[in-house]
Amino acid sequence: MPSITTLTPAAGQIDSAGLLVCDAESLAACAVRRSEPWWRRLACVRALAGRVPATRLDDLLACVRDGDDTGSVRVALLEVLSDHEELLPWLRHEDRRAESAYGMTEAVLTARGRLGDLMAAAGLAELAFSHWPRSRESGDAGLDALVARHGAAAVLDGLDESRPETRALRVRLRHRAGEDVLDALADPDAAVGHLAQELLTDPARLRGHLDAAPTVDSALWAAYALHRLTEDVTQTRATYEALGRPRVEVAGLAEDVRRAIVHEYGPWCEKQSDPRWRIEAICTQPPVPVDKEAQLRRAAKGLAAAGLAPKRPVSCGDANQQGDGTYHVIGYRDGRELYVSTLGPFAGDLDDDPEARAALEAAGFRWIDAECGAVRVSGLGVYHFGSREPLDVFTLLFYWQD
Repeated sequence: MPSITTLTPAAGQIDSAGLLVCDAESLAACAVRRSEPWWRRLACVRALAGRVPATRLDDLLACVRDGDDTGSVRVALLEVLSDHEELLPWLRHEDRRAESAYGMTEAVLTARGRLGDLMAAAGLAELAFSHWPRSRESGDAGLDALVARHGAAAVLDGLDESRPETRALRVRLRHRAGEDVLDALADPDAAVGHLAQELLTDPARLRGHLDAAPTVDSALWAAYALHRLTEDVTQTRATYEALGRPRVEVAGLAEDVRRAIVHEYGPWCEKQSDPRWRIEAICTQPPVPVDKEAQLRRAAKGLAAAGLAPKRPVSCGDANQQGDGTYHVIGYRDGRELYVSTLGPFAGDLDDDPEARAALEAAGFRWIDAECGAVRVSGLGVYHFGSREPLDVFTLLFYWQD
């Protein structure tokens, strides 16, 4: 039989099927041996699922509890050992809130859920409401285990209904039980409304709800869900018109800038975004597509005419040596740089250089100065370097993500 080393010669070269037939004692010994590379130890832990040798249990539990050991190994061990109730006092200890290993906080809560600890329900509900897929999966796994052991009512009992994550959990559990969750479209938290519309799949029920919706938001979510299911733009626009074309008003946001932003970000904004942005993106006329090359030539010609010696434009991804976004960078005299948006005839820089501004405005661009650029587009959540909060106009027009 091949050895563990032969089956795991390098990171990314793991014979998982082969490890499953290896001796459990040997796998456990390798899993806790710190001299082994983390990826080999991790593979051994995963191969132990459902067959942890009793003779090695204490060693494996000690590895989980050792905050100085490799985090990924400890996280995997928690999943493998989550049926061992002797872990529960340690899992509940306040020190677990200070765990710094990546994924350990989520793994601790999930393990508590699998062990039936109802005191973990609030934390698991928060995880399940997260934007991050890995956190949601951890929260859902722990909550599913709690519901299976105690029932939905016991899990929800004592949770704070004023918190959107609790209401989202209730919506999911009601839907799972076969209940209608149309009423959740009127939830005051947009992310809960977004969840409810994701769960609704009957176009006839949604059409019937449009006239009976108790709030504008409820009608908008119904229209959005209906559009998702049918792609009937005519119906969506009719609802939009009947509701009086509701939109999020943003002081200081010019209409051409608004149109560019809503049609770029409205279709993929974050779940907590106001539904008005989504419906506006569907129902309003998008801006004329940008001829990026022609626009860059026009910008460079304007700078050259002003004697500013422009350099060759480069994409924001090339300028930052990674990622992509919605602008190009043009270097010009004295090492300065300005940005030209790909969303429309918008240009700006970090210094509000008056010469560059005059040159670009003469070339037909709208210059995004400090005042205009600082306008925060409320209600529109856009992912940007780990944050999903509303961004300002400058960041949205000149957006880069690595």
